[in-house]
Amino acid sequence: MPDPSHPASAPASRFLAAAWRALGGDEAWLGRIEYCGEGDLPSVFAVSDLAAAAIGAAALAVAERAALVASRPPQVVVDRRLASLWFGFSIRPQGWKPPPVWDPIAGDYPTVDGWIRLHTNAARHRQAALAVLGCAGERNAVAQAVKGWRADELEAAVVAKGGCAAAMRALAAWFDHPQGRAVAAEPLVISERREAGGRAESPVDPARPLAGVRVLDLTRILAGPVATRFLAGYGADVLRLDPPGWDEPSVAPEVTLGKRCARLDLEDPVGRARFLALLGEADVIVHGYRPGALDALGLDEAARRRARPGLVDVSLDAYGWSGPWAGRRGFDSLVQMSAGIAEAGMRRFAKDQPTPLPVQALDHATGYLIAASVVRGLGERAATGAGSSRRLSLARVAALLASERADAQAPFAPAGEGDYAPEIESTDWGPALRLGPPAAVEGAPMRWARAAGRLGAAPPVW
Repeated sequence: MPDPSHPASAPASRFLAAAWRALGGDEAWLGRIEYCGEGDLPSVFAVSDLAAAAIGAAALAVAERAALVASRPPQVVVDRRLASLWFGFSIRPQGWKPPPVWDPIAGDYPTVDGWIRLHTNAARHRQAALAVLGCAGERNAVAQAVKGWRADELEAAVVAKGGCAAAMRALAAWFDHPQGRAVAAEPLVISERREAGGRAESPVDPARPLAGVRVLDLTRILAGPVATRFLAGYGADVLRLDPPGWDEPSVAPEVTLGKRCARLDLEDPVGRARFLALLGEADVIVHGYRPGALDALGLDEAARRRARPGLVDVSLDAYGWSGPWAGRRGFDSLVQMSAGIAEAGMRRFAKDQPTPLPVQALDHATGYLIAASVVRGLGERAATGAGSSRRLSLARVAALLASERADAQAPFAPAGEGDYAPEIESTDWGPALRLGPPAAVEGAPMRWARAAGRLGAAPPVW
């Protein structure tokens, strides 16, 4: 069992207990998890504890499913060091490298009264920011244009234009903001039981607890793909669907592990018909489109449930499901700015600019809680026959993280050879090493049957 005197043990235990309660889990399972591994990612908040707890919650859900047929309930061990590393990049290319993660003008800029972050990785978001600023798409030009704006006014203008931006706020300002108050009042996982399904459940293999489970993945950078990668690690058949022309070259090698990736144009009637046929044979859908996007295509929740009664339907958004910003476009780095995390880091480390977390912890933690939601939804369906709907948000996970400051922290060493699995992964881009699994469910090793591959490489079939 973990040493209770370790400074990270108490925050990890509290994070896990909060997550497991939100997932509707039996608290007796909390005694079946152990931690190993040393070190803390340097942060004002307990990021390594959140990593261990979020991965632990997903692994506990898998263990709970395996226990349906196992001779005894499995133990779970989470390696805090590997969990922390998986919250960064799990892949180490051998002789090749992916393109840069960030667009040249994405980033933080000083304004008249503070700071703002522009997120311009998508072409339409870049165009929206430049249209508001009225300048060339060059970093110095953007910086000069931003200097003449108030941060909240520029944020509002870019968002109104269809772009993505976030003014830096302090924690107290976020807690007093209408959206901050709305998010704080939301459950960590919003769960609703739906109608019973009309199909027999697949038998559970305790060695591959998710084998036979079909997951439709309609998610993009980064939380959703992290969730479905985890599900694939325990045997789920994950089919990722992207529209024609969409690509994520900087992160596809990281998050397509274990999946088949296809393309469908949901705006085309033929594509929608194919999607509904796939959904009719699925067990789970995970989607991260903005609220209302699928509804506008005639694929709202009622339509999804008609196609597949008993569906486990899990969705995520950035800023929460209530309040004035519900449905606002957002990403991990933007939520860190809005929710006071980047400002708290700046003050803690005496920096002269926003200081975010060392990893995109909101994305990753939300991803593993999505995975846990899926597995618990499958368990509830097996017990009751009922489908379910679950919703999570980056902003609500940010509130959870902000509840635990990191006081005493052990040094954290960079990833070394011993952190990687010995096997070479033959990705579509070239050979690579992959970190060892961050969690171990007794009798059910985490492993992936497919190497990471390019988007759209597979046909849209089961």
